[in-house]
Amino acid sequence: MSSENPDAASVDRPRLREEAPATPAPDAARRSSSIARRVAWGFWWRRLARWVVVDLLALLAVLAALWVGYARYLPERALTYYGLVPSGDTALALAWGFGPDSSGLGALALRVAPASGGEWFFPVGRDLLVLWPVGALLLAFEALSLLGIFSDIRRVRRRLKPLNALALRAEALGSKGIMDASKIESLEQAIERASVDSPQVSTGVDDLASIEVALNGLLRQMQEAKLQQIRFVSDASHELRTPIAVIQGYVNMLDRWGKDDRAVLEESIAALKAEGAHMQELVEQLLFLARGDSGRNVLERAPVNLAALSAEVADESAMIDSGHDYRLGFGREAASDARYVVIGDASMLKQSIRVMVQNAARYSPEGTAITLGVASDDGGVSYSVRDEGIGMTPEEAGHVFERFWRADAARDVSKEGTGLGLSIARWIVERHGGTIDLVSREGVGSRFTVRIPRS
Repeated sequence: MSSENPDAASVDRPRLREEAPATPAPDAARRSSSIARRVAWGFWWRRLARWVVVDLLALLAVLAALWVGYARYLPERALTYYGLVPSGDTALALAWGFGPDSSGLGALALRVAPASGGEWFFPVGRDLLVLWPVGALLLAFEALSLLGIFSDIRRVRRRLKPLNALALRAEALGSKGIMDASKIESLEQAIERASVDSPQVSTGVDDLASIEVALNGLLRQMQEAKLQQIRFVSDASHELRTPIAVIQGYVNMLDRWGKDDRAVLEESIAALKAEGAHMQELVEQLLFLARGDSGRNVLERAPVNLAALSAEVADESAMIDSGHDYRLGFGREAASDARYVVIGDASMLKQSIRVMVQNAARYSPEGTAITLGVASDDGGVSYSVRDEGIGMTPEEAGHVFERFWRADAARDVSKEGTGLGLSIARWIVERHGGTIDLVSREGVGSRFTVRIPRS
């Protein structure tokens, strides 16, 4: 092609890229920000509605548990009147010792008048205040979840930025007469038809093929991010709903048989305590991951010996779990060997080792060995946890670090765990610039190997 032909030069692809606008127009940037805010706020309102439902269910479960506990002290079928009264009442203060100076929620009491005469007062306000740490923990997690709208807006805005730039480029090309206006119109119609749920832009115009590929790739990424967020919120809601449902079930059992059957009463109390501890563990793990996703978890880096950390975890595990044989695949002198020292956060690295050891114990029969090892090379230090448990298939091993994921065989073996421990371990390792390698064979066992660079 001759360089003297100006028309031919005007349609050359490299020339088109050179003439693309460097910065988006202010109006286009404002439109992109407005769309990002609308999308993020839509997710925020749905998230708020879910947390309101969870709070109401939790409050009802707590009130039901308190009522069942109070009813144990009353004669059977003796309830004729009840109501909430301030404990500052003189009779209540003298008879039940709440104190005439009580105020606020702590002054709230349940007044019961049995048919046999007399009055009973139960410190419902004081009992509710005893549970405030769990409620505060749940509310803190909910607040962190709702504050995530700002990061959601930024993420959506980043996702829309390439699309906005492409739209501006197409607009500039059309205004300069370089591209046929009908092609631009076809592209606009294809974009209007596309959505995150249906990520496919197709115009049938060969000149727009590269733009279609870029748009479809962007829409697929947005779809994956949306599905991941929906799945995480759904799984978190399910995991929180499960212990609440168990609590409600035991409360109903207490209501029917617990007043007269001591064994049912003790079983129910033990189950309620266990579910409360499970819910607290789940909320703490969710808070850790939420802080990690928002960049609020700060590593306190210092020299740390991974052999010493592994030995500490092995000793602690052996002390609280006598059902397994905890072994060290290295000598105790390695705890003072500089070859096993890295720069990292000691508490978080120890937590990652503990997570893998607990996972090994949970899915290994009693009497089997759990071995902790360390190794050193020129670039970093590795620690490993090997068990003789149920193992996993290659397909299952590819999902173990996903949040809330548990293999079917693992669910049959143990009902404990939340499915978040290995996700937390992976986050810790990745923040240290390390890698995790998993080797597992069904019916033989698993071995997790973590490699941390020295600096």
